Amino acid sequence: MAQWTSAVGAAQLARLLNSQQERPAGPGSRRPPAYRALADGIRLLVLEGRVPVAARLPAERELALSLSVSRTTVAAAYEALRGEGFLESRRGAGSWTAVPAGNPVPARGLEPLPPEALGSMIDLGCASLPAPEPWLTRAVQGALEELPPYAHTHGDYPAGLPALRAMIAERYTARGIPTMPEQIMVTTGAMGAIDAICHLFAGRGERIAVESPSYANILQLMREAGARLVPVAMAEGLAGWDMDRWRQVLREAAPRLAYVVADFHNPTGALADEDQRRRLVDAARAAGTVLVADETMSELWLEEEEEVGAAGMPRRVCAFDPAGSTVITVGSASKAFWAGMRIGWVRAAPDIVRSLVAARAYADLGTPVLEQLAVNWLFSTGGWEQAVALRRAQARGNRDALVTALRRELPDWEFSVPQGGLTLWVRAGGLSGSRLAEMGERTGVRVPSGPRFGVDGAFEGYVRLPFTVGGAVAEEAAVRLAAAARLVETGGTGAAAESPRTFVA
Repeated sequence: MAQWTSAVGAAQLARLLNSQQERPAGPGSRRPPAYRALADGIRLLVLEGRVPVAARLPAERELALSLSVSRTTVAAAYEALRGEGFLESRRGAGSWTAVPAGNPVPARGLEPLPPEALGSMIDLGCASLPAPEPWLTRAVQGALEELPPYAHTHGDYPAGLPALRAMIAERYTARGIPTMPEQIMVTTGAMGAIDAICHLFAGRGERIAVESPSYANILQLMREAGARLVPVAMAEGLAGWDMDRWRQVLREAAPRLAYVVADFHNPTGALADEDQRRRLVDAARAAGTVLVADETMSELWLEEEEEVGAAGMPRRVCAFDPAGSTVITVGSASKAFWAGMRIGWVRAAPDIVRSLVAARAYADLGTPVLEQLAVNWLFSTGGWEQAVALRRAQARGNRDALVTALRRELPDWEFSVPQGGLTLWVRAGGLSGSRLAEMGERTGVRVPSGPRFGVDGAFEGYVRLPFTVGGAVAEEAAVRLAAAARLVETGGTGAAAESPRTFVA
């Protein structure tokens, strides 16, 4: 019986391998043999999760044709991988990827490190900050005081608690976007909201247009739902969307859905201006595409009030769709407040909300009542504004410390400093982001490589660095990244990095 659970075609594997930049040759170093370079490339794809474990690899002859190399080269690479525990084979069943005994199975998303690993490893993989106390504790205490009447009910509210739906609708209305509670559905985080939207609108095989780069976990969610992702390149730097490309994709590909982050885009930090928002909504409407606008970063502007601030922020994307026929908005408490507060919401036309609620009976039934009450307490008491102000100050300090440290330790790395959000998108001085992520594990800093945020291996020369650490920890993170870069430059054969010292944030 075959041990593989999925398959990777020769053309797809060739694209992923060809996207990997060759590591630069260090002083006195020699280029590895072709079979070794191929084996290293496949191993790296498995370690990053871009080729799943237990995925059947193409036959030697097929892959050799796709890569324009000899079959002997592919056979030698496969043999090397088998010897290292990254490949298993059986006559008649082919060869499939594996991980050596004792190695963790690679995550396909960007899960945070387990708490026991935080002492020696600086985690720049997850773009989330600690809770803004004392507001978390106060919100939970306020929720407990409001809980007794709900405890006498069944506790299932598929559309969300009526009080919280009304409060979210009121907040949109206060921003000049008239909204009824019937247009709101409370979800288990933004991921739960987007998962529900994808299942309702985009069945297996449907096209979904996505920014390129885009948020890695959402891309993986869509892949696993069977969607066909259509990447649309972002404009350079922090300029936002390339509207000519968007119009072309919407017109020619006619995707069922389009997913965008207009406010402090993850991972680039770009902020789309009002004209871009208006034109994208118009183009989506003309193409019959449903536009999903992710607002999870919208309150995380980090500059002073007069430079960006609430008054200077562009209007929400849904403000340009008064009829509610084109834009579905997704919001969340996870980024602006705390990732452990798994409360998200959808704002859409009432008929769409009803359809989402009806489909929820076959998914998670509803969102935890206590957490909904906690968010409602924050919204209704002014605690939300004070907690988010604390979050902005913390993220601003972390951003500035990280930028200063990177410019000192890695002056060849290129990036634009965003005005908000939680992420820095960095071109890594011609180095492979995948290899930096691999070597970072050795030097004590965890970073996600650029290809996690692209489609089919794009952005190999990038890494994403979130503003999750500051002060001395940010400085140490930059030092460890510089050490990882040196290992990449020498092909991992330079002097071994010192064991990372325990570092408590």
